[in-house]
Amino acid sequence: MSKTNDIACNVNVNHGSGGYNGEKLISPAASRNKDPILQVLKRFIICDIDQIEDESPLFVEIASGTGQHVSHFAPHFPGVKFQPSDVDKNVFGSLSFYATNCPTKNILQPIMIDIQNKLSHYGFEENSIDYMYNANMIHISPYECTIGLFENAGHYLKPEALMITYGPYSKDGVITPQSNISFDASLRERNPLWGIRDINDLIKLGDENNLSLIDTIEMPANNMTLIWKKD
Repeated sequence: MSKTNDIACNVNVNHGSGGYNGEKLISPAASRNKDPILQVLKRFIICDIDQIEDESPLFVEIASGTGQHVSHFAPHFPGVKFQPSDVDKNVFGSLSFYATNCPTKNILQPIMIDIQNKLSHYGFEENSIDYMYNANMIHISPYECTIGLFENAGHYLKPEALMITYGPYSKDGVITPQSNISFDASLRERNPLWGIRDINDLIKLGDENNLSLIDTIEMPANNMTLIWKKD
């Protein structure tokens, strides 16, 4: 992800003096993982229409970053409305570029979301979102952001709707392989509030917010995609 676009809440974030105000940002990591993630989404996103309608499913991406993910996904689901968002308005130029140039015209213009806030603060109604998607934020943000993500999913997803999260995770307190151990150490060195989160802790957080982990999918580069269903 980019220098600043991997944070989706305003807790102890230091953007420095630089910023990204241009268009069409490209993250090498997003370029590598966008297609493996797409293959997972094809298993779980259901939409039988081929253009935007009033009743089209709504896919909300939290911490969109460069916008490469949503721009890669949207043409494969032309009947789904994709809503990118980020807390860092410096990436909005890139998000807007990808939305405007989407051939299927089903990406909405980006909105600012601090995931610690209730989504009603940004105009969403409870039980109104069909899919929430979040990649590479949980480990590169304070845990308060993860709590906000799960709380919002529990309130604003429709019944039986899905939240999809992607990134590295530990299991039973164990991080594997060594590359992820080193990555976790580097994250905590950069910010003690960051770090790879344990799936068991996320399951507990899910239980508190009516979200059940229904699938865990191994991904390239020692990442995983987790599929959460609202009860």
